[in-house]
Amino acid sequence: MQLPKMMGGSSGVGELFELASHLIHTCREVHWLSLVLGLSTLFILLLSKKLIPKFPMAVVVMAAGAILSVTCGLKEKGVALLANVTAGLPTFSFPNLGAVEHSDIIGMSMTVAIVIMAETLLAENNFAHKNGYRLEDNQEILAFSMGNLAAAFTGCCPINGSVSRTTMGEQYGAKSQLTGIVAGLLMIAVLLWGSGFIQYLPVPVLTAIVVSALMGAMEFHLAGKLWRVNRTEFYIFMGAFLSVLFLGTIYGVIVGIILSFVNVIVKSADPPRCFLGILPGHTDLVDISKYKHIYPIENIVIYRFSSSLFFANIEVFQKDIEESIKEDTKALIIDASAIGSIDVTAAERLQIIYRNLKKKNIKFYITEHIAALNDQFRKLGLGYMIEEGAVRRTISTALMDLGLQPPYPIKGNHRTDHSLVRKRVEDTMQEFVWAFGVDAEDMIEKQIHDQIERLKETKDMDSLFHGSWHQMASMDEDEWLEHLEAHLTEIVRISGADEDQVANRFEKRRQELWERLKKEHPELAENFEKRRQALDEHLKQHHPEVYKKVVQLRNNLTV
Repeated sequence: MQLPKMMGGSSGVGELFELASHLIHTCREVHWLSLVLGLSTLFILLLSKKLIPKFPMAVVVMAAGAILSVTCGLKEKGVALLANVTAGLPTFSFPNLGAVEHSDIIGMSMTVAIVIMAETLLAENNFAHKNGYRLEDNQEILAFSMGNLAAAFTGCCPINGSVSRTTMGEQYGAKSQLTGIVAGLLMIAVLLWGSGFIQYLPVPVLTAIVVSALMGAMEFHLAGKLWRVNRTEFYIFMGAFLSVLFLGTIYGVIVGIILSFVNVIVKSADPPRCFLGILPGHTDLVDISKYKHIYPIENIVIYRFSSSLFFANIEVFQKDIEESIKEDTKALIIDASAIGSIDVTAAERLQIIYRNLKKKNIKFYITEHIAALNDQFRKLGLGYMIEEGAVRRTISTALMDLGLQPPYPIKGNHRTDHSLVRKRVEDTMQEFVWAFGVDAEDMIEKQIHDQIERLKETKDMDSLFHGSWHQMASMDEDEWLEHLEAHLTEIVRISGADEDQVANRFEKRRQELWERLKKEHPELAENFEKRRQALDEHLKQHHPEVYKKVVQLRNNLTV
């Protein structure tokens, strides 16, 4: 678009073919003085950018161009100058909305908005990353929105982030918004008192300044890097680049965005995934396919899926699981550490997988994921899986729930080295809080209520001390006991057991938890003790008669 102006012609319009045609036509009628003036200015600007990058050479060449216009009569010699600008600031007026069809206004406004967002968010963020500062995208868009709203009442062209101006600001060391404020004030001063100067500025000189700035914004080196590193991203780069040339900026941006989204979906639809096993003598779970001496835990399938679950990849997820299930499979454990979200389609399919495995008496666990995923489970109607203990915090907790303790039995009659096993500290933390979030305490009470209801039918005291979450971590079980203990009177009445014996059973189990924690994780013992005191205080406030009995039993056990 700019090159014809350096040759003495007009600016190019349209896309690649129209621009090329206009450029060829201009080359047949080159105004050589304009070309020499433009190329000389461009050479000076590029040379100064290398030798004295902080010097404002653009201002100097503009002033020199104006002086040449006056002293040498460039206009008379055929060099195009800027048109005369009437002095004064634009006046405010309400736009005539009836002059254009409303549908046209909306369409044009959307087009302008896409260009503004593309150049502002894409180009300016690139400068931000390159120079080590951060942009607030919403703030940038809001600023341009308010600027355009104000511009609508002055007849101003739509405004957006300028690659050429940003490049010049970068070159000359602009560091803050003060640059724009000073530029705005100077523009006001020029419009008020210096508009006569504008008519002496040679177009080839100004064009050379723009070309110099834009040359610094070109990133063709990125294409070479993408070709070496990631061919898919290279093809996206070229697709967007060619679309801009042949279809225009707006469609080019849209094509680039669509290609990027398609790439994300394709990657997510066929994500990295593997089955995990153990190398004899080690305890870390690793990809079975990586090394021939890695074996799965006997009768257990552990599957890692490295993407969020949604409609495009749930079929792959289900197929992998179904093909992995053998006649001797007793449990399936999903390592969901890379699953950050799940959509409705995937939730429905996960529910089917869970129920089908349950019919085959195969235990199902989903583990290692972030707590926020549990909130999604509950919203999507999968909360019952959490309550039934199918959602566990870690793989080792799920294995404990299956009755497996290290060293784990693995196929091929190999064994893990017990001396190398280190129990994970996370297993002692509160899994209920991780699973149920703010509803954790309510869920404990709900499950205890269910246990007491079953006690009415079975009269089995042993089953009372096993919630639907077997193999609870120390802190979870301690809080479970505290809540269960609050129902001591009701438990004694229903079971017909002696009150002292029941209370004594609570206290002995609590002491076992304390001893186990001190042995396995002494660094957490202090936190455990503090939590115990907080739970006791809660029990004292809400059930003083039970608290009194507990204290008495503890004193007896101590003696």
